[in-house]
Amino acid sequence: MPRIERNANVIWEGNLARGSGTISGGTGAFKDLEYSNAVRIGKGNEGKTSPEELLAAAHAGCFATSLAGELTRAGSPPERLNVTVNIVMDEVPGQGHLIVESQLRARARVDGIDEERFRRVVEEADEGCPFSVLIKASAKVSIDAELED
Repeated sequence: MPRIERNANVIWEGNLARGSGTISGGTGAFKDLEYSNAVRIGKGNEGKTSPEELLAAAHAGCFATSLAGELTRAGSPPERLNVTVNIVMDEVPGQGHLIVESQLRARARVDGIDEERFRRVVEEADEGCPFSVLIKASAKVSIDAELED
């Protein structure tokens, strides 16, 4: 695989408590996604995003493509993958707030693979997903993966 570089731009205005910003992808695939610290740490989303939500989306997308590739290499290309990621940020004593876990849930509709082989392929997909590798450097990645009928 060739070297890949992607970029995003953030515009932030104001202080932390009352300020807000927008996040745009360099490709133009998303533009001016609003975010604020209040939404980031609060329960409501007010239609805005957060860096943690974007990390969850990136990890889910990365894992899904890695799993599709590993299943195809195993001779059982997927019919459908449904991957959801929940990013957990928590206060770590003496270190502040950190990402402590990425909880990955994958449901796969795949013909021609047994449960044991599927488990091995899921592990290989996790090892081959650069976002899993990145997150594991400082946090936990948990995976709940199941075959669907």
